[in-house]
Amino acid sequence: MRVEHLYRYPVKGLTAESLEEVVLAPGETIPHDRRFALAQGDSPFDEAAPRFLPKQNFACMMKNGRVVLVRAALDPHDGTLSLAAEGHPPLSAPTGTAQGKVALGEWLIRFLGDEARQGVAPDGTPRPPRFTEAPGHAFTDQARKGVSLINMASLHALERAIGRPLNPLRFRANIYFSGLPAWAEHDWVGGEVLLGGARLSVFKRTVRCPATQVDLETGERDLDVPRLLEQHFGHKDLGVHAAVIEGGRVAVGDALEAA
Repeated sequence: MRVEHLYRYPVKGLTAESLEEVVLAPGETIPHDRRFALAQGDSPFDEAAPRFLPKQNFACMMKNGRVVLVRAALDPHDGTLSLAAEGHPPLSAPTGTAQGKVALGEWLIRFLGDEARQGVAPDGTPRPPRFTEAPGHAFTDQARKGVSLINMASLHALERAIGRPLNPLRFRANIYFSGLPAWAEHDWVGGEVLLGGARLSVFKRTVRCPATQVDLETGERDLDVPRLLEQHFGHKDLGVHAAVIEGGRVAVGDALEAA
C-alpha cells in the first residue's frame, strides 16, 4: 500500500490544500487541519474553553453546501489566509489579529448570505457569526483528534456500483491510499497501521453524512451518497479515522501497512 494524496483543510468546510509531506505529532491532527472555522452566531463555542461541538454549529458542507465554492489558502509562516469565490472580491488577511479575523468573518458572512445565522450573546446583545480559532483545538468532526484515511479501492467500488465517477475530495479525507482490496480497511478498526514514519491507531469507521451529497463544482446537492452506500454495500461507511500514537514524517508515495 502507498500514500497517493495528502490534504489538510485549514478552514472547516472550505477547500482542501494538497501537501507533499507532513510531520505528524502524537495525539494531533495534520498541522493546521481544521484550525479555523466560522462559528455561527447561535453556536455556544467558547474560545476560552474550547470543546468539541457538532459540525452544524459552524459553516459546513452538511448545512451550507455552497461553502465548497470558497477557495481558501493558508500561509502557515505568516498566518495569512486568502479567500476567493466567483462574484466576490478576494481577500487576504492575517489570522493572528482581531482585525484580520473580523475581516475574514465578514467576508464569509457576505458569501453565505441568509445561511449565516445570527445569535444572542450571554449578555443579551446580538451576536453575528465569527471567524475563530482556539490554540490547541481542531474543528474536526470527531471529539478525538486524528487523521482520516480513504482506501481508493473502496471509493472505486462505490463508483462502479453507481455508474459515475466521484471527486475524492467530496469525502474530505487527509490521506488517500492505494494497494488494499475494497473495504478491507474496516478490519483495521481496533488495530494499528504504520504510515511513513508514523504509527496510527485506527479507532472507527467513517460514517458518511449529508455533506457528501454536495457536488464540489456547483455547491449543489446532486447525489445521496449515504443512501447509495447503504443500498449497495449495507453500510454508510467510507474511510476510517485514526489517532497518531507515534509521530513522524509522512509523504506522498510512502508505504502504509498494518502493524
